[in-house]
Amino acid sequence: MLSQRSRYALKALLHLAGARTTAPVSIGSVAAATGISRKFLEAILNDLRREGVVESMRGKLGGYRLSRPADTISFAEVIRASEGPLALFPCASVNFYRPCPDCDVETCSLRQVLARARDEVAGVLEATTLASALQTGGPALHPA
Repeated sequence: MLSQRSRYALKALLHLAGARTTAPVSIGSVAAATGISRKFLEAILNDLRREGVVESMRGKLGGYRLSRPADTISFAEVIRASEGPLALFPCASVNFYRPCPDCDVETCSLRQVLARARDEVAGVLEATTLASALQTGGPALHPA
């Protein structure tokens, strides 16, 4: 299940991607437009800044902006930057692999199924960029 942190990260980045400006957008503006608390949004955007997804600028005209074009930032990258692996189990992860202590990774049927599920989910999330999500035209990331 997608965490609230990742959901908010995607909402904030979609707002920045749709801003129609290269100037930084104030955190207050992003918080007001997305309904995300300013304090939580600051923590999320700081994590995304450390991961190179956004840039921040200080001062009166400061704020946040995407570090590169929206068509080069995938949902998978944002989710990994926000919470880590896409896989449900660490033994099924490509980027964050860790063997489970209680099974044989070569013969575990559960791992094989979860690895296929990870591949399918990762394929969709890697293929979906901020720009392509904005082109769908609908409201983004409704609560479940």
